Amino acid sequence: MIYPQNAVDKLGYTDIKALIKDKCLSEAAKQMVDKIQPQIKLELIDRYLRQANEFKNLLVNDAALPVDHIYPIKAIIEKAKVEGAFLFEDEFYRILLSLRTVYAIIRYFNEREQQYPNLELLFEHLPIEKSIVRSIEQVIDERGKMKDNASRMLLEITQQITKSEQEARKRIDSIYKQAQQNGWTADGSLTIRDGRLCIPILAENKRKVKGLIHDESATGQTAYIEPEEVFHLNNKVRDLEFERRREVIRILTELTTTIRSHVPLLLAYHGLLTKLDFVRAKALFALDVDAEMPELSKEAEIRLVNAKHPLLSLSARQEGHQAVVPLNLKIDAVDRVLLVSGPNAGGKSVCMKTVGLLQLMFQSGLLIPCDPTSKLGLFKQFFADIGDDQSIDSDLSTYSAHLSKMKHFTQFANARTLVLIDEFGTGTDPQFGGPIAEAVLEVLNKKEIRGVITTHYSNLKVFASNTHGIENASMLFDNEQMRPLYILQTGKPGSSYAFEIAQNIGLPKEVLHLAKQKIGVQQKKVDTLLVDLEREKKEIYDTKTAISLREKELLNQQSEVQELQSYLDENRHSLLKEAKEEARQIIKNANKLVENTISEIKQVKAEKDKTKDLRVGLQKAADSLKDKPKEQAKVVQEVLSDEPVEIGDWVRIVETGNEAQVIEIAKNNLILALGDLRTVVKKNKVEKLRGKEKAKAVKKSRPISAESVADFHPEVDVRGMRTDDALQKIEMVLDRAVMIGYPSLKIIHGKGDGILRRFIRDYLRKYNHVSRFEDEHADRGGDGITYAYIA
Repeated sequence: MIYPQNAVDKLGYTDIKALIKDKCLSEAAKQMVDKIQPQIKLELIDRYLRQANEFKNLLVNDAALPVDHIYPIKAIIEKAKVEGAFLFEDEFYRILLSLRTVYAIIRYFNEREQQYPNLELLFEHLPIEKSIVRSIEQVIDERGKMKDNASRMLLEITQQITKSEQEARKRIDSIYKQAQQNGWTADGSLTIRDGRLCIPILAENKRKVKGLIHDESATGQTAYIEPEEVFHLNNKVRDLEFERRREVIRILTELTTTIRSHVPLLLAYHGLLTKLDFVRAKALFALDVDAEMPELSKEAEIRLVNAKHPLLSLSARQEGHQAVVPLNLKIDAVDRVLLVSGPNAGGKSVCMKTVGLLQLMFQSGLLIPCDPTSKLGLFKQFFADIGDDQSIDSDLSTYSAHLSKMKHFTQFANARTLVLIDEFGTGTDPQFGGPIAEAVLEVLNKKEIRGVITTHYSNLKVFASNTHGIENASMLFDNEQMRPLYILQTGKPGSSYAFEIAQNIGLPKEVLHLAKQKIGVQQKKVDTLLVDLEREKKEIYDTKTAISLREKELLNQQSEVQELQSYLDENRHSLLKEAKEEARQIIKNANKLVENTISEIKQVKAEKDKTKDLRVGLQKAADSLKDKPKEQAKVVQEVLSDEPVEIGDWVRIVETGNEAQVIEIAKNNLILALGDLRTVVKKNKVEKLRGKEKAKAVKKSRPISAESVADFHPEVDVRGMRTDDALQKIEMVLDRAVMIGYPSLKIIHGKGDGILRRFIRDYLRKYNHVSRFEDEHADRGGDGITYAYIA
C-alpha cells in the first residue's frame, strides 16, 4: 500500500516506468509496464529480478536475441476465433513473422539449456508447432501477398487474367496506332480514365472510333475513348478479377479455419513475445543506469552500498555534469529510523528519495543502481510526506496537509512500513511544530517503523540521540570552501550552517550580528558544537582518503614487484641458452681430446703402458664433466617446469626432440599436434619455443596436403550405433576436421526417441573447437541431422 498515491510521482517512480516504456517494442509490453507495482511476495520479486538480471547478462555477454518481428497479434487471433470470419493477407503475414520470431527465440534458449533458467520459465513446455507456419507459407509469400499458386483454381484464374490483359493491351495499341495514322488522336499517349486504358481522340473525330467515352479534357477538345473491342476484353478481365477475389476469400477462410484450432497456442506465443519484450526493456534500462541485483532479505531492512538515484545519474550523464556521489546507509531492526540533518541543498532530500525510489523499484522486480552486495528486504506499506500538498478545494493549508498525513501514519503504520518524511515539523511556528513532530516521531518509533526523515529541528536531533531505534545522520559540508560534499555520515547530527551560508552569500555583517544576538546562548553553543563535529568529520574523511591513496600506491608497487619477478623468470631462458652453448663447447673439446688420444696411440704403436696412461687421462676428463651436465639438466628441467604454456604455443618434446603445437590443455597434460597426428604429453616434458626457434618450427611444420583435404568426407552416419561407438566415431572425424581446418561436420543420427541426439549434443557442447550446432532444414531431415560448426 502506498500513501498518499501521489508519492510515486514525487519519488520519481512514474518517471522510471516511463523510461522503461520507451524501451518496449510492442504496445502489449508497454501495457505491462503500466501495471508494474511493488510486490510483497519474496519469491515473486526474486523471480522478476533474476529474469531481468539474466536478460541483462544476455545482452552484454551473448549473441543478440532474435526479436526482429514483434507485432500486436492478439486482436488478430481473437478475430480468428469467430466462426465464419477470415483473416486478411497482411494479418496472416504478421502472424507468420511473429511465429518465426517465437520459434527463433525458443531455439535460441534450447541451445543454451539451463544457462538462463529463469528466462526459460517464460516459455516452459511451449512447443514449436511448425504446421501453422507451413500452412501460412503455402498461401502467403515473403511480401505478405497471396501466392498465385495458392490453389489450382487461383493459378488458372490468374493466368487467364494475365492473358486477357495482354490481349486487351495488344488490341488497344493496334487501334491507337491506326487512329494516329488517320490523324484522329490528340497530343499525348494512352491514358487511364476511371481505371480503364483510353485513347485521347480529338473531339471532332470522336464519332469515328467506336467505343465508350470515359472523360473529356477541361477545354472539351479531347475525348478519352475506350474502344468497343477492348471494352469487352476489359469486362472479361473485371469478371475474372471478381472470380479471383472470391477464390482468395475462400482460401483465406479455409486457412483461418485451419489455425482456429491453434488459437490457445497462438495466444501463448503472443504472451511469450510480450513478456520477453517487457523483460528486455527492464534489462536495457538497467544497463542505462548501471543497475545490479542486490541480495534479498525476508526482514524489513535496507542496506545500500554505493547506491545512486537513477534519474539523477541519467541527468548528470546526459548534461555532462560531475558524477553522482554514491550513497551508503543501513536501516535494520536496531537502527530503524535515520534522522538526517545538515545544510540546505546538501542532499538530505535526495538521500531520502533515493532510499524510497530504490525500495519501490526493488519490490517491483527492477534492478537498482547499487553494488550487488547491497541487501534489501520487504515492506508492505510505503508512507511518504514530501513537498507541499496544500489544497484550496479541501481548505487545507500546508501544515494541515502535513498533519493529516501524520494522523494516517500514526494510525496505520507498523513494523513493515517504510516512512519517508521531508523537512519534518515545518510549516508552522517552530516553538510548537518541533514538539508536535517529536511526539509523532515517538509514536512512530514505538510502532517500530523503518524510515528516513529529514529535519533542521534541534529538539528532534536531541531526541534521536537519546532514543533507541533512531539514529542521527548528517550530510557532510566543507565549511572552508562552503560547499556540500553530498556524503552521508551516520552517528551524529549535522549543522544547518545557516550563518556560514548567509555570510558566504554576502548578507551584511550587521544583520548577521543582530541575528546572533537574538538566538539563545545554549542554541549558539549547540550549533557551534555541531560545526566543530562537522570539521572533525571532514578531517577524518580526508585522512581516510589519504590512506586509500596510499593503499593504491602500495598495490601499484606490488604490481611492479610482480612484473620484476616475471622479468627474472624470463631470464631463465638466457641461462638455458648459456647452458646449451657450454654443453656444445664441452662436446667439442671432448671430441678433440678423443682424436688426439687416438693419434698418440697410433704414433707409439699401441704400447701398453702408454695406452694405459692415455686411457686414464681420458677417463679423468670424462669424470670431470659428469657433474656439470647433471646441474645443467636440473636448471633446464626447472625452467621447463616453470614456463607457462598456452594453447597455440610451439614446444619441443624433451625426450624425442620433436617440435609440435599445443592445441588443448587438460590439467597437467598437453594435447599436441604433430602434423596430422595428435599426442598427449605431460607439461613438464616439453620445452616452450620462442623467437627464431619458434619461427623455424612453424616453417618446418608440414602443411596439410591437398590430397588429405580432398580425401576428407565431412559427414558421419551413426544411425543404429551404440552411444559409445557413435561418440568414438564422431570424435575421430571431428579431430581430423580440426586438423585440416574444415569448417563444419554433418552428423546423421536419426530421430527415434532422441536419446542418441541428446548424447551427441552434450558431447559437442564439451568439445572446445565446436562453436555452435543446429538442426538440418526440416525438408532435409530436420532434427534427425545435426550440423556442427568448427571454430
